[in-house]
Amino acid sequence: MAISTASPRLAWGEEVRSTLALSWPLILTNLAQTALTATDVVMMGWAGPDMLAAGALGSNLYFALMIFGLGIVTATAPLIAREIGRKRHSVRDVRRTVRQGLWVATAISIPFWIVLWHAEAILDAMGQEPALAAEAGAYVRALQWGILPFLGYIVLRSFISALERPTWALAVAGLAVVFNALADWVLIFGHLGFPRLGIVGAGIASSLASLFMFSGLALVLLVDRRFRRYRLFGRFWRADWCRFREVWRLGLPIGATLAFEVTIFNAAVFLMGLIGAASLAAHSIAIQIASLSFMVPLGLGQAATVRVGLAYGADDTQGIRRAGWTAFAMGVGFMACTALVMMAAPRMLVGVFLDLDDPANAPVVELAVSFLFFAALFQVVDGAQAVGAGMLRGLHDTRVPMVYAALGYWGVGLPLGTALAFPAGLAGRGIWIGLATGLAIVAALMLQRWLRRERLGLVYLGGR
Repeated sequence: MAISTASPRLAWGEEVRSTLALSWPLILTNLAQTALTATDVVMMGWAGPDMLAAGALGSNLYFALMIFGLGIVTATAPLIAREIGRKRHSVRDVRRTVRQGLWVATAISIPFWIVLWHAEAILDAMGQEPALAAEAGAYVRALQWGILPFLGYIVLRSFISALERPTWALAVAGLAVVFNALADWVLIFGHLGFPRLGIVGAGIASSLASLFMFSGLALVLLVDRRFRRYRLFGRFWRADWCRFREVWRLGLPIGATLAFEVTIFNAAVFLMGLIGAASLAAHSIAIQIASLSFMVPLGLGQAATVRVGLAYGADDTQGIRRAGWTAFAMGVGFMACTALVMMAAPRMLVGVFLDLDDPANAPVVELAVSFLFFAALFQVVDGAQAVGAGMLRGLHDTRVPMVYAALGYWGVGLPLGTALAFPAGLAGRGIWIGLATGLAIVAALMLQRWLRRERLGLVYLGGR
């Protein structure tokens, strides 16, 4: 959709409609991608608390690297959006960005594979229980091969999102959830004549699901006439070092920002492992629930990146302002609603993952319920920082938000959580207080950055 030139009131209404039209498929796609992991967690929970704890350790080590790569290749979205905003029917520059995004995905995956192959040794060095570390290492060795197709899928999804046609990504991700659930059921438990592979089966299923997503979306781009004209995969091996560097330049701060956020949650998992298996399993459940709600402001932030980027490319200051504030209001409003649900019905939410009537699960259930209380407290600020980061990315403003993330998450959140958990004796609850505090600081800094750029003139602070 084009940036509006209507009267102010009509323009705001049009922006709401455009943001909704773009964001709902992105939100559902994010939910589908999270459902892939949630399916693994549920299936591993059915197999027992020990497998669930090992899966939490392994997947969090995997996601610490994967999210960094995802952030880097996500730079393709604002680059494509700016180009389309500047020249609506651009083909060559859009194609260059997509191709080099796939090159970057390949370049990132190789060192990631090397690191993840040694997951057990890394977890041992972090002081995790040897038995859990060994099982988690086996899981990651099967899971790691999905990182390249998943990053490739993110590049292709960024392309169709920048064109404001994200529905195909949703369809492919939805089918992948079904595929992953069936593969988990077959490979973890040994159904339909397949061997019982346990936690390794979960890793194989997820890798195959990632390959399914990339292959499915690539097929759509080759067949659909609206995308076929870009010839994205033609002469794929032709080097374009200028655009390759541009993706890295914009993407590295995005990757670092996401890594700072995700790794503080990963660090929380490892700290929970030092406290005990019950705390680790409870944390895994609570964070899965919080992650599901987070997909909505994350999708709105992705929509804001595109909508702000389109206006940025068109030099439309008012369009930038409308796109940013529309997505921000939607994201914060939704997260306020989810906070109420978490406070009102925590046991019902935990019951999706564990049998509440089984006495053996009682310690994990009670801890998970208490952790959900703190998750409810940080819902609004988590939504604010997610959408705020997306708004700034639309302006290609990524370096200062990276510094904010480092300060809030690792400068304040993690040290505070560690101090409250161990010296102060609050255990897992102290870790969650630290997480909430770090998110609140980052949200405030992101909002202050947007307000400052708005006050001084958004477009002209964009480095042009």
